[in-house]
Amino acid sequence: MKIPKNINNIRRRVMHSITKNIGKSYKNPIIDASKKPDIKKVLIIRPNHRLGNQLLLTPVVQEVINTFPDCKIDLFVKGGVANSVFQNYKEVNKIIQLPKKPFNHLFKYVKDWFSIKSTSYDLVINGDKNSSSGRLLTQLSRAKFKVFGDLEDETQFDNLAYKHISKFPVFNLRQYLEKFGFDKNISDTPTLNIKLEEIEIAEGKKILDSITKNDKQTICLYTNATGDKCYSEIWWETFYARLLKEYPNYNIIEMLPIENISKIGFKAPNFYSKDIREMGAIIRNTAIFIAADNGVMHLASASLTPTIGFFSTTDPNIYAPYGNGSLAFHTNHSNSDDWIQAIDKILK
Repeated sequence: MKIPKNINNIRRRVMHSITKNIGKSYKNPIIDASKKPDIKKVLIIRPNHRLGNQLLLTPVVQEVINTFPDCKIDLFVKGGVANSVFQNYKEVNKIIQLPKKPFNHLFKYVKDWFSIKSTSYDLVINGDKNSSSGRLLTQLSRAKFKVFGDLEDETQFDNLAYKHISKFPVFNLRQYLEKFGFDKNISDTPTLNIKLEEIEIAEGKKILDSITKNDKQTICLYTNATGDKCYSEIWWETFYARLLKEYPNYNIIEMLPIENISKIGFKAPNFYSKDIREMGAIIRNTAIFIAADNGVMHLASASLTPTIGFFSTTDPNIYAPYGNGSLAFHTNHSNSDDWIQAIDKILK
């Protein structure tokens, strides 16, 4: 059963108004600040099924591992992509996956929710401060330390940095831990990372070589996106023509979505895969990945490939690819000359 979009939006607003204050009354445990708490079992909550949102969880998972190297992590998510995203995270002990369509699997949905109550954790982290489910589950969980997702002092962080949806929970965790004797951490936040293995990268190169049939560097495009984040055929064809003109010594290929849609009319060599890790491995072997704001853009970033993200309706301060030389452009406030200059910097 699919809930209509307008009904779903109303549901979100109602739930957010009800749950926004959950955690405000939570009292942190009183401990000896000279003795750091022993954190061995951690639960991170992000009940969203979208690929991009699961990938955006990887920085806080890495932060927990870096801070507590001997810990084991359970993830509470939705849908099945988390298995692929966190496949090579040996510290991830268990992935609790809510059904993508709860009304079709109501018993499992309820069972998974209450499994949080039956398991004890040292630390529980809500991965998205705006998630009503995340706040409720954090409240429901049995843990000594609970991070609901509200920064107490935003002034100590760069305004744009803490706005980013994957950096925010990292900053939030760091600030929370300072209360319990942990040193102030000012290191860079971890980048998105699916931890591709060398064998996966090598297989990705074989597939890429079979597409390009030469040893030139490759520019990869992904021209699809959801809803109003998607640019028109005219927009993409104009940009593609500019790329052909500017980079005659590079391969330009297109990764296709599951819908088999090409906004450049299949003019470039293209490929398609259902395997998230295979997609990432192919992208890893390209020189640069260019896309509008979507989950595959975040997959490219998590594959550690320089990524250019185009934004028109969503906020790049929140969703931009970062790390590895990646950049984001709001296309209402930039032009193709700006984009080419950025691509030049990455390629040359």
